[in-house]
Amino acid sequence: MSMDMKMNMLFFLVLFASAISSSLAKGSLQQTLLPSEFNDGSNASSARHLLEDESQAQTSVDLAQGFMSNDELEWAIQEFGQRCSNISRVYSIGKSVNGFPLWVIEISDKPGEEETEPAFKYIGNVHGDEPVGRELLIFLANWLCDNHLKDPLATLIVENVHLHLLPSMNPDGFSLRKRGNANNIDLNRDFPDQFVFINDDEDSRQPETRAIMNWLRDIRFTASATLHGGALVANYPWDGSDDKRTKYYGCPDDDAFRFMSSIYSHSHYNMSSSKEFLGGITNGAAWYPLYGGMQDWNYIHAGCFELTLEISDNKWPNAAELPFLWRYNKMSMLNLVASLVKTGVHGRIYSSGDGRPLPGSITVSGINYTVRAGNTFGDYHRILAPRDKYEVVATMPGYKSKNTTIWLDEGPVTLDFVLDPEVSVKGSVLRNIYDCDCNGESKQEFVQFLWGTHLEVFFVVIVVLGFLLLLFQRRQKVKFSTSRQSAGAKRTVEV
Repeated sequence: MSMDMKMNMLFFLVLFASAISSSLAKGSLQQTLLPSEFNDGSNASSARHLLEDESQAQTSVDLAQGFMSNDELEWAIQEFGQRCSNISRVYSIGKSVNGFPLWVIEISDKPGEEETEPAFKYIGNVHGDEPVGRELLIFLANWLCDNHLKDPLATLIVENVHLHLLPSMNPDGFSLRKRGNANNIDLNRDFPDQFVFINDDEDSRQPETRAIMNWLRDIRFTASATLHGGALVANYPWDGSDDKRTKYYGCPDDDAFRFMSSIYSHSHYNMSSSKEFLGGITNGAAWYPLYGGMQDWNYIHAGCFELTLEISDNKWPNAAELPFLWRYNKMSMLNLVASLVKTGVHGRIYSSGDGRPLPGSITVSGINYTVRAGNTFGDYHRILAPRDKYEVVATMPGYKSKNTTIWLDEGPVTLDFVLDPEVSVKGSVLRNIYDCDCNGESKQEFVQFLWGTHLEVFFVVIVVLGFLLLLFQRRQKVKFSTSRQSAGAKRTVEV
């Protein structure tokens, strides 16, 4: 064999070995995944495939190999509930088309009890062919159970938040390896929409959609996030626009949503370094408009600030990558939940008459949005972007509204309101229209008492009470001014 022939054979052998090496590297995406090998955050190619059913392209491969089946997921949830029963409860919010329960894990130091703490929910597997979220939520639950007595962030969440985890909203879609549910309906297009009048008949909605809507009627969630796959970005409202065009279309709380999205993005391993999305966040309508989405419905109809989180470029990554995806999303998921109590304005609304809690409303001047206080405790939780001044207004039918101006720094502000009843003079009977309606005999006796010899005493008492109230208000103003100047992570104000 000549020297030239030997060199040619050697050259082809090198090429052949190189091709095999390249093929193996692509086929086993990061079998030994290192941070430096993770993708650079560019989502240009994957974003174009978000609406496609990728499972159709790989019918010969079991994409779910290594992922938990629905039965295995159910077992994992129930096993968690037994292992961590001191800080959790497991419940179902309904069933899928094919009758599979939609299991939820609640994590709290007082699970199942109504408290003045904010509630947060994570929902995974909205689309059947995006299963990473359902796996990461089990990772999250187990981490909180194992660390809530030794990790400060875990302790903060368990003791101050009611966290609800729905690992799979679409178990039927997962088992069928497709985007929609068993009826082939995209569940993230099945909610009532402000721009397109679809899905208005609740009975015609999918059972999974109805389950979510009823869930939010039962529990007053402050914030929420759904976990998707196919890109790497934190998406915030609005998801659609008034003229159906692709453009930036922000909701009234655009600043607050950008703040929440940035918490997730910048806590993530590389989401914020995206080459497609500035800072790793995007307005939904500016990316691609959609209608009938769950995110906008939460904000409009349930008072819940919801994000749509795209947490994996690959919808069906190799199951061996799941621990690494958990590692890259862990701090994002924890910090987003913790932000409910580490920022914003929180408080309760009371009646000055008898001190009882009032289910009033909280508005912020310049932001066209209302947050409702709870019926039982009169508590509210208002998410706001920090480093700004806000005028907060509390209202309640039958009571005089009150407002105060706060400066929101990095930490939270506790702001309680004591509302005075509106009074109507009927004869000389002063009564709050929301108080109990006493019998006629008591009214008559009270009128006779006022118009009798005690009338002068009554007016003296009114003057004294008015003077005391003036002193109290001046004292509160001084107290509020002092609290604004003092250092500390949390400030408490009462007006």
